[in-house]
Amino acid sequence: MQMDELTTFLDEHEAAVVEEFRAQIVVSEHDQFRDFIHLNGQAMYRMVVGYFREQITQEEIRQLARKVANERNQADINIGDFVYNVCLGRRLILDLLQRGSFPPSILVSAIVKVNECFDVFLVEAVSEYTTLKNNDLAEKNLFIERSHKDRLTILGQMASSFVHEFRNPLTSIIGFSKLLKEDHPDLPYVDIIVNELYQLNYRVSQFLLVSKKGVIQRKSEAFNFQQLFEEILAFLYPNIVDVNADIQCRIDPLCELTGYRDEIKQVFINIISNALDALQRKSGSKMIEIEVLQTNGMTRVSISNNGVGIPPDLLEVIFEPFFTTKELGTGIGLYVCKEIIERHAGTISCESSEESTTFTMQFSTAEQRKEAAYSVK
Repeated sequence: MQMDELTTFLDEHEAAVVEEFRAQIVVSEHDQFRDFIHLNGQAMYRMVVGYFREQITQEEIRQLARKVANERNQADINIGDFVYNVCLGRRLILDLLQRGSFPPSILVSAIVKVNECFDVFLVEAVSEYTTLKNNDLAEKNLFIERSHKDRLTILGQMASSFVHEFRNPLTSIIGFSKLLKEDHPDLPYVDIIVNELYQLNYRVSQFLLVSKKGVIQRKSEAFNFQQLFEEILAFLYPNIVDVNADIQCRIDPLCELTGYRDEIKQVFINIISNALDALQRKSGSKMIEIEVLQTNGMTRVSISNNGVGIPPDLLEVIFEPFFTTKELGTGIGLYVCKEIIERHAGTISCESSEESTTFTMQFSTAEQRKEAAYSVK
């Protein structure tokens, strides 16, 4: 009988409590539902009364919580404001009950049920709100990623068209430079011209790799790392002399890799060129260490230098396209390196400190790849 009196008491004070709730809630100015928030408070108030009368189940409380959470997510409000408003509604009902003339046994039981009702509502609402926000964030990230890829595709197509037009005369110039050197071996500066043309051709090849059009109509081959690095260091010799760098190599003469030789060559040229740039800004001893070892079915290539290090906050983004710290850099070098390494089922990572910077690449050996393919079958 006294519980009926309590619910009747709550019915009689509904309008006053809802109005007080409306006066005290935190509302954002840009909330599109700002004029209707008090109705959520009214629905919750009636939910509590129905819960007292055992006309409302906890699942129905959760349904209301999900509805309100969806609305609050659409309004894009601060979750803290939402929680504050829910707790405000709880406090107003508890204050009202304590102003009634109910015996302690009834009052304590009523307080327990109010808290139970609000706890179920709040846990479900916050959980649903968090899920909705995470879904929205995932969709936004997906949209950004797709837009980024679209821009890269367009840029790659533009770069490819330009570079193909540029490469035809470049190839002719390289060819005639070689002929000029053969006909006039004592002619000064021809070696410099040829080397610069090769450097330019290397840069052009990077753009072709970004556009994905530089890898067609070619076959993979097995090649030796020691021979490859001998070619690379001969190619970069003028730059090495200019920087006055000491190159130390520890290369297992038996280490080989099956893949696109020219692509892997591009990777190592790029990393060593970056190392030479870092050493250019350093005084004192300048050193580049190249190590190629084969252990546990993996071929590990590391290229280290003791030049100016990479700041920790930049290490996470150095492989992103178009990121560069160079005044005239394109920002595609390390991005291309990562793309090439991953196309060869390898990994690339970088560690840097004030003392040294090391790029590490790891590739599965041919035997390991065969075993992996067999196990999949």
